[in-house]
Amino acid sequence: MDETEFAAYADGAWPTLVRAAVFLGCALPDAEDAAQATLVKCYRSWAKVTGADNREAYVYRMLVNTVRDSHRRPWRRERSHADVPQGRAEGHDPHLAVEVTDAVHRALDGLSKVNRDVVVLRYFVQLTEAQTAAALDVAPGTVKSRLSRALAQLATDHHLADLTGRNAP
Repeated sequence: MDETEFAAYADGAWPTLVRAAVFLGCALPDAEDAAQATLVKCYRSWAKVTGADNREAYVYRMLVNTVRDSHRRPWRRERSHADVPQGRAEGHDPHLAVEVTDAVHRALDGLSKVNRDVVVLRYFVQLTEAQTAAALDVAPGTVKSRLSRALAQLATDHHLADLTGRNAP
């Protein structure tokens, strides 16, 4: 096994794995745990990961399964809360950033688990439809139909409507 290749992959994949886990419904500390567990699984089976037809789909399937497994644990009922971010950039309103983040999380929470997984992998992680289908072990047509239903639901979600209504000119 080429440890340098794995280390480079892990360094590059870490931020996206963590953010994807957050969008899949994990609090930040749990998302970091899920990303770390996923990378440990990748390390253990690096030959399979590098030999996969679609490495990204393979890795994100591991992440989805890791997040699902973590949700089954009884200690999951505890919820940690991150500190409110302190915006320093000019024109950056940290309160608005928190509102946007909260609205997105509430809207995603309103989706079924399978629809949320598809939205996160397809639009946040930016996997192709085929990669998303492979990551979730479903047909590409299933990805399309789940996306269609999820996007229709998000379009009418009151959390996002409140947010866009407030920002409208």
